[in-house]
Amino acid sequence: MPASGGSKDGRFERAASKNAGQRDLLAARLRDLLADELAVREVSMFGGRAFMVNEKMAVHASKDGDLLVRIDVADDAKFSEVPGASPAEISPGRAMGAGWIRASAASVADDEQLRFWLDAALAYNRTLTGKRKEEEP
Repeated sequence: MPASGGSKDGRFERAASKNAGQRDLLAARLRDLLADELAVREVSMFGGRAFMVNEKMAVHASKDGDLLVRIDVADDAKFSEVPGASPAEISPGRAMGAGWIRASAASVADDEQLRFWLDAALAYNRTLTGKRKEEEP
């Protein structure tokens, strides 16, 4: 078995590479959409890339291309009804709880859809941090 942990025929490397590509593409799109925010940093988390805005996680690009979105608990039912949305799970069958939504890769395939989810996350983020993008940190 190769040192990378994959099989001799490369099956596992290709699958991991494909997933990383979906995550990286989504992360690049998020970087572009977050370019005007002053206090953004990325953190490797849950096998993907979390985007911290004002030191609070707003969204997360998952390895499979799904988007984890942090929203107001009061809006959980509303956002759960959006096509492609589902309650986020920390592991199969174990929900993260209200305020965490998983938007499928297909549901964030275009920038308008991705912007919808990012705007929801940023609106909640600002209630936690009290900061807007125009303010200096």
